[in-house]
Amino acid sequence: MTDSDTSATPSEDQGGFDLGRAGAAQDAAHYRVLARKYRPTNFDNLIGQEALVRTVSNAFETGRIPQAWILTGVRGVGKTTTARILARALNYELPDGSASGPTVKMPVLGTHCQAIMESRHIDVLEMDAASHTGVDDVRQINDSVRYAPSSARYKVYIIDEVHMLSTAAFNAFLKTLEEPPAHAKFVFATTEIRKVPVTVLSRCQRFDLKRVEADVLMAHLANIAAMENVEAEAEALGMIARAAEGSVRDSLSLFDQAIAHAAGPVRAEDVRQMLGLADRARVIDLFDALARGDIVAAFKEFREQYDTGADPVVVLSDLAEFVNFVTRVKIVPSTADNVVFGETERGRAREFAVKLSMRVLSRMWQMLLKGIAEVQGATRPAAAAEMVLVRIAYVADLPTPDEAIRMIDQNGGGAPLPVGAASRGPPSGAGASSAMPQAASVTPMRPAAPRTGVEAQARMAMPSPAATAAPQPLKIASFPDLVALAAAQRDLQTKSALEADVRLVRFEDGRLEVAMERSASRTLINDLARKLEQWTGRRWAVIVSNAEGQPTLREQATQARSERERSAEADPRVREVLARFPGAKIVEVRHLAPDLPDTDIPDDDTADGSDGDD
Repeated sequence: MTDSDTSATPSEDQGGFDLGRAGAAQDAAHYRVLARKYRPTNFDNLIGQEALVRTVSNAFETGRIPQAWILTGVRGVGKTTTARILARALNYELPDGSASGPTVKMPVLGTHCQAIMESRHIDVLEMDAASHTGVDDVRQINDSVRYAPSSARYKVYIIDEVHMLSTAAFNAFLKTLEEPPAHAKFVFATTEIRKVPVTVLSRCQRFDLKRVEADVLMAHLANIAAMENVEAEAEALGMIARAAEGSVRDSLSLFDQAIAHAAGPVRAEDVRQMLGLADRARVIDLFDALARGDIVAAFKEFREQYDTGADPVVVLSDLAEFVNFVTRVKIVPSTADNVVFGETERGRAREFAVKLSMRVLSRMWQMLLKGIAEVQGATRPAAAAEMVLVRIAYVADLPTPDEAIRMIDQNGGGAPLPVGAASRGPPSGAGASSAMPQAASVTPMRPAAPRTGVEAQARMAMPSPAATAAPQPLKIASFPDLVALAAAQRDLQTKSALEADVRLVRFEDGRLEVAMERSASRTLINDLARKLEQWTGRRWAVIVSNAEGQPTLREQATQARSERERSAEADPRVREVLARFPGAKIVEVRHLAPDLPDTDIPDDDTADGSDGDD
């Protein structure tokens, strides 16, 4: 008899966890961490993966069992555990022969179950692809897969972190994976599914193991706490479940650490100190101060948390998490019923969800998201975090865009009143005449009713906001002026296109008729019409003509430069210079000074009757 036959006498499955006789013997020798002690051994205890369990159950019942599965997901969601459960289900047998085929219902340990769960069964081979990446390791599998199992029903090959295999190893696997013997099954596990070749994925049934919800993790931890006879507060378990981020193994490791840290009942305060988290109630108080724009209270609260050992990054992260929770409560009010969050947190979140608008919450979230990155890279994290709080508190009382529009409408089209403007009365006396026009030019607010005759005269002399705000249409006299306007607007792309890709046919103010070069962009005409309307304040008709048109401005400039060079070459003095310096050539001809106007009075250079050319 094989080792697996002699060591796997049927026994109770201890609630679906790995608590068999071998596990009890190991417990007597040394401590087993919770993540290993409470590893599921059947599908009933595989939490959070209902879709996988349902698919595998239906496949086993109907006999539609594939030759290969590939399991993917983040760390700690149960990929390797699921692979072992699949191997156990494929080879489930009882000594009396009552289990004659693969099944997902395994109420007691079967003949091969204990050896499979302890990774010592001769027909269930586990390989870590991270340390066996070469093609030779795959060749060994290809050679051994041809032989029938020694004692079990199927030979099961479990390959963990399969994405670590080399390209040659994957290629060597393809033929065996596509047409394996009837007695061979493959189960792959990976955290990087995108690194697995599509040729391998197409030969496997893929299961994406999802993150476990925080409330499910919380219930799981409470169940384990009861079996371990450990008293734990619900708030503490909720904090551990949130910190685990959907990983069952991470939650059990944190719970194991919390039990050792507390040395007794696991309280929320113990978990908070262990994880380095800020007090949730104090984070909410900080959020309240920021929402009210009370930067003094926010500074005081943050400094108190910092002095007690809270990390500035953690404080801002907790603040962002609460902003997200309030936003979710505002969208879906039933979110506040989740027991993972504390009673205080849920009650305050409901209050903030009613008071704060979605735009305010979104703005706070964006500023915190950017601020966390700044604090992480800052040499003085506490000071950087305070500046983030300043920004958030400063914009707390600023109006949102829709509120600003309503305020403008209420003020008769003027700008919204600045903070404190309501407490300042209008100026009076003789100085109003000189002061009011300046104020109107800075902030075109709706003027209040004048209190004195001097104010009335000053208001009558003031230009109305509508008159000063209306721009006058800009007139363009010529095509070169249009190019100069594009340069003045700093639109170098349009300026270059007008110079090189456009041949002028006809120009009028408000109408442009051009011919296009082949190199011109297809959207140039539409873009030019839109930009001219923006620049000049009125619509322009930009028309493409079939006429030849004038040369482009760039061609005209090139032609003019060539003519200047030819004219310079014809000058006797230039020819004499070129003759004295063989190989010299004219590179550029520039005007050093504008031409002098003709006058009746000769200047000093021509008073002697010379022509002035020398």
